[in-house]
Amino acid sequence: MLDKFDQLIKKAKNFSVSSPNDIEKFRLTFLVKKGLLNQLIQEFKSLPNDQKKEIGKVLNITKQTIEEIYDLNSKRIINNNNLLSQKNDLPGYYSETGSRHLISSVVDEMTSIFERLGFSVSIGPEIEDDWHNFSALNFPKNHPARDMQDTFFVDQQIALRTHTSSVQVRLMESGKLPIRSIMPGRVYRNEAISSRSNCFFHQVEGLYIDKGVSFSDLKQTLYNFVKEFFGPETKVRFRASYFPFTEPSAEMDIFLGTETESDYKLTKGTGWLEILGCGMVDPNVLKNCNIDKKYSGFAFGLGVDRIAMLKYGVKDLRTFFNNDKRFLTQFDSI
Repeated sequence: MLDKFDQLIKKAKNFSVSSPNDIEKFRLTFLVKKGLLNQLIQEFKSLPNDQKKEIGKVLNITKQTIEEIYDLNSKRIINNNNLLSQKNDLPGYYSETGSRHLISSVVDEMTSIFERLGFSVSIGPEIEDDWHNFSALNFPKNHPARDMQDTFFVDQQIALRTHTSSVQVRLMESGKLPIRSIMPGRVYRNEAISSRSNCFFHQVEGLYIDKGVSFSDLKQTLYNFVKEFFGPETKVRFRASYFPFTEPSAEMDIFLGTETESDYKLTKGTGWLEILGCGMVDPNVLKNCNIDKKYSGFAFGLGVDRIAMLKYGVKDLRTFFNNDKRFLTQFDSI
C-alpha cells in the first residue's frame, strides 16, 4: 500500500495546472469525496489495527503533500490572473463609499425592535383611494375630522396617502386574524415646509388585533419600544387625545427637560415632547373591515423624522432631504 501513496504523490506533482479550470480538475481528481485520496483513506480503514499506526503516518504526509500542491497551484494561478488584469485595466478613478440614510437607519432600528416584540412588517401603495385613506377609518364624507389632514388629491377619489393607516385597512380587510404588524412608509400632507414640518415625511404605524386585546397591552408595547429605543431611564407619559379611528385615544410624550435652550424651545417650556399617537381601534373601523365583535385591537403611529431629530440632535427637518454630504456622512457608522 505504501507504493500507492508514492504513486499518488507523483501523479499530483505531474498534474498539469495552467488555468482556473485545471485547479478545479485537480480538486475533483484528488480531494473530493470520490477522489483518489479518499479512495486510499477508505482502503486504509480496512487494514488490520497493527498496520494502521505506521501506514497512518504515511497517509497523513501524503494528504498534506497533495493539499500543499493544490494550495500552491491555486495561489500561482490567482496571482497570474491578477497581474494580467492589472495590465489590461484602464486608469482608475476615486469613488466614495456610500452609506444608509439616517432616516432609513432609524426605520430599520424601529422595525428591529417591533419584530422582537412579535410584529411583522407590511407595506402598501402610496397612492390611495378615499375608502382606504379616509372612509374605512371613520372619516365620513364632509366630516370635520378630514380637516385634520391637508391632502394632496389626484382627483376626488384618489390622493397621496396621508398616513400608513391605509395599510392597516388593507390588512383588516384580508380577514387573516390575528394581526400583529407594523407599517413603515412615506406619507404626504399639504403643509408648509419649515424646520419642523415638510410636505412628505415618514411613519411607522402599528396594529394588533386579537381576542382580548386591551389598552394595557398597548401601553406595555409602547413602554418596551421607548425603553429600548431611547434608553431604560426615559420618562414617558400618556395624555388623552382624539383620533377618528381610535377610541379611547392618547398621545405619548417623553421627557426631555428644560435645561438647554433647545429643549426648552422644543418642548415649549414643559419639558415634554409628543412622539406618537395611539389608541384602541374604534369599533366602527372593525365593522367597516368586517371584523367580528369578539375581536379588539390597538393601533399607534410614530413620526420617524421627528424621532430621528430627537435621538440624533438634528435641529432642522429639511437637512434630511437636502442631500448635503457634510450632513449625511456624519451618520456613516449608524
